[in-house]
Amino acid sequence: MSDAKPLEGVLVVSIEQAVAAPLCTSRLAAAGARVIKVERPEGDFARGYDGFVKGEASYFVWINHGKESICLDLKQNEDRLCLDRILAEADVFVQNLSVGAVARLGFGEEELRKKYPRLITCSISGYGEQNEYRDMRAYDMLVQAESGLSGISGDGRMGISVADIVTGMNAHTAIVEALHYREKNGKGCSLSLSLFGSMTDIMAVPLLQQAYSGSGPDYIGMRHPSIVPYGAFPTSGSDVVISIQNEREWQRLCLDVLESTELASHPDFASNKLRTQHRQDVESAIGAITRQFSQQELLNRLRQAKIACGVSNTLAEVLEHPAYQSVQTTLPDGQVADIPALPAQTPWLTDKVKGCPELGADTDRIKAEFDKEVRA
Repeated sequence: MSDAKPLEGVLVVSIEQAVAAPLCTSRLAAAGARVIKVERPEGDFARGYDGFVKGEASYFVWINHGKESICLDLKQNEDRLCLDRILAEADVFVQNLSVGAVARLGFGEEELRKKYPRLITCSISGYGEQNEYRDMRAYDMLVQAESGLSGISGDGRMGISVADIVTGMNAHTAIVEALHYREKNGKGCSLSLSLFGSMTDIMAVPLLQQAYSGSGPDYIGMRHPSIVPYGAFPTSGSDVVISIQNEREWQRLCLDVLESTELASHPDFASNKLRTQHRQDVESAIGAITRQFSQQELLNRLRQAKIACGVSNTLAEVLEHPAYQSVQTTLPDGQVADIPALPAQTPWLTDKVKGCPELGADTDRIKAEFDKEVRA
């Protein structure tokens, strides 16, 4: 394992709160960037979402480890001057305040671009900055609804903050690209992302279906709108999830798992397009056979036939799953907590990450550091 991390030497300053921007900067910190988290005197409100992780908030612990915390009241001239001194040395500036807020404080993209041409700025908004929705509140649940995700997911909120999370991931990717861009041409650039734009990107398939066929998919639970069979099927115990991707797999499912030559040769089930047209008949026929097996018997048959399958786990079962990986982080009070490992296993990651910052823990040190740099 190499000691060097790819973003070592990169200074990131982030006026961030909640999820999208903190997730982005946490990934930059994991790759070695120095991340200075600028918080209001009362702190990032995500610190108070809950207290489930040994007294700390789940969201905060997940996406704020490895950062330094400085408390600044940007309504005060002295603190604005402090932020400006830090930005003069920074490589990346991230913010997810309401549209126009940083500009009113004197840190708008155009002004920063003139003062610091190598600085990369990244602004995260709810609906973008150039339309009539620019000033709308854009919490994750609202964007799930506005983007159509709720409509194809049972008219409910997804169980995670998917709009925030995807936007944070997109911002991370865009910043890494911008750093490479600057390496080639010596210039920084302005990046702009929105939660709504991130959602319409991952909603591309149903949106394209609507745009070009006049009809998008309806909510169909665990099923897939374009693939059959794909979903949960009954056993004598709990359901088993089965996914068939091609005709070879369909034949193996019919003959090796279900032992049904009738299904394998049925003319209405001969292709995925036909099976989709006869979805109810296909699923009923399969279910009539699978419910004769126990859950484990069916899983064994499916695995032996190399058919994609799984079960719907509880959260407690996920924590015991053979594929689940975690790393340790230190909480502000010194306690240690396990958090899910980053999805990309890279040479520069370890099984322990830097700790989560106490509110304002680094304020005095950072102020002194950058005051000295300016005076020097």
